[in-house]
Amino acid sequence: MKALILVDIQNDFIPGGALAVPEGDQVVAVANRLMPYFQQVVATQDWHPGEHGSFASQYPGRSVGEVIELEGLQQVLWPDHCVQGTEGAELVESLEVSSIQKIVTKGTRPTVDSYSGFFDNCGRHATELDPHLRETGASELYVMGLATDYCVKFTVLDALRLGYRVTVIIDGCRGVELNPGDVDKAIEEMADAGACIHTSDEVVAEKH
Repeated sequence: MKALILVDIQNDFIPGGALAVPEGDQVVAVANRLMPYFQQVVATQDWHPGEHGSFASQYPGRSVGEVIELEGLQQVLWPDHCVQGTEGAELVESLEVSSIQKIVTKGTRPTVDSYSGFFDNCGRHATELDPHLRETGASELYVMGLATDYCVKFTVLDALRLGYRVTVIIDGCRGVELNPGDVDKAIEEMADAGACIHTSDEVVAEKH
C-alpha cells in the first residue's frame, strides 16, 4: 500500500511563524490536492517541550543558527518553535486534517532533537510512525512537507534505511536554506540514497 507522509506542516514553519520556512505555506495546497489519492495519510508534528535543548533561548549568549553539541551530536540552535500545546505547534488550519488518519509527534525529548519522523537524531528512540505504517501494510511512501533540508530529508533517509520505497514530492517541499545550496544538496542526498523525485502532477498522473 502507498502512504502519503506530510512532514511538519505546522504554523511555526509557515510565514509568520517562529521558524518560518520561505514559502512554507505553499505546500498546503499540494497536500490537500494529493490526500484523496491515498488510502493512508500520516502527518508528523514537531512537539517540543518548552525547555528543548535545540532552542537558542536555553543558552545565554548563544544565537539562532549557531551549532553546539547536544547528546554527542552537532545541533543547530533554533528559535523556540512548535512548543507543545501552543498555536505554533498546531497543524496549519487550511490543511484538510479530516483526511489524515494518524498524527505522529516527534521531538518530545528535551535533550535530543528529532528531525526524522521515525527516530530522534541519536537514532535511539523511535516514534510511532514505523509501527503504524507496518500495521497498516504501507510499503511505499510519498513524502512532502517542511523542511526539505532537515525534517523531510531525514524522514526520507530513515524510511529508505527501513526498507520502504520512497518518492519525494518535490513541489510539496520547501527548505530552510541556512546555507546557500542546502536544499539542492538535500535533494541530491535523498536521490543518491534511492528516493525517487517526482512532482505532484506526476503523482496524480500515476494514480489515474
